[in-house]
Amino acid sequence: MATRLVCRDCHRVLDVEGDEQCPACGSNSLTEDWAGYVVIAHPEESEIAEAMEVTEAGRYALKVR
Repeated sequence: MATRLVCRDCHRVLDVEGDEQCPACGSNSLTEDWAGYVVIAHPEESEIAEAMEVTEAGRYALKVR
């Protein structure tokens, strides 16, 4: 069963199995310690995406520890 982890570097929410890398940025720094969730469909039109410095559509955590 996949575990929901978040990349500490780009905050992307991932469904992973075991030790994996973030497909977005390549980081190995994944965590289960996060809060808040936002789905960004059109980053070029989103003020939230701009504030989070997100340029790709996807699922992102708002707070990562």
